[in-house]
Amino acid sequence: MVETVKLEQKSPQLRSERSRALSRLFRNPGVVIGVVLILVTLLVAIFAPFISQDPLFQDLAVRNQAPSSAHIIGTDQLGRDVWARVAHGARISLWVGFAVTALSLTVGTFIGLMAGSFGRGVDNILMRFTDIFLAFPSLILAMAIAAALGSSVTNTILAVAVVSWPGYARLVRAQVLALREREFVEAATALGSSRLRIALQHLLPNVLTPILIQASFDIGQAILIAAGLSFIGVGVQPPTPEWGAMVSETRNFISSAPWSSSAPALAILFTVLGFNLLGDGLRDVLDPRARK
Repeated sequence: MVETVKLEQKSPQLRSERSRALSRLFRNPGVVIGVVLILVTLLVAIFAPFISQDPLFQDLAVRNQAPSSAHIIGTDQLGRDVWARVAHGARISLWVGFAVTALSLTVGTFIGLMAGSFGRGVDNILMRFTDIFLAFPSLILAMAIAAALGSSVTNTILAVAVVSWPGYARLVRAQVLALREREFVEAATALGSSRLRIALQHLLPNVLTPILIQASFDIGQAILIAAGLSFIGVGVQPPTPEWGAMVSETRNFISSAPWSSSAPALAILFTVLGFNLLGDGLRDVLDPRARK
């Protein structure tokens, strides 16, 4: 009965802390701007089939046409509607960003958790394996993997995820090493809990905050790397309306039809900026050291 009263007393306090955290978050102008940019991109991606025409439809009679009522951002060198391609490209870019982050977060968190929880032997093996991937420049390694796997959205996701997971592994390992000497871990060990159970039930929930902050930055980073791969020809290939591929296709017409390359470039800029601003705000609110 006493425990029930304590829980009931803690619940309003917890709700109050969450309310204050949300209030601090949305008092940050950068966060508000970031959330607006992300929401606009998400809405455009969701409703792309309803607010634009077929992104692959070609009309050579209107090649490189300037923005007009018929084509609000103009047309490209093949007479395709630039707005339609940017809108449908939002779907691909967001899918790549979220898929890469989810995959690399899962793999990296598991490896970091195991490395920090299972002693020096396991730690050395897993961290030396991680160091192999960190020894190569991330973009160069992603280019090599994408070129080896072939050009497609799925292979681009895999290539970018391979170079992204080591950051999570090292982040989670560092957090676990700091936490495993804490009293609650020693208490769980004294009660006979296995290392795996301690890692999953006690350590993992306490490293979710830095993981969440890192993930908010990495979605934008994944979109940027994927666009770079497509730009140099080893990522998503034309005529798929991917932002990086669109910039690559239209770069030779930047003087005669600047809208065809500037529109996808600005879409990349604002989307990545939105996730970075959101990540900064989450770090300020969720990381106690950032608030001091």
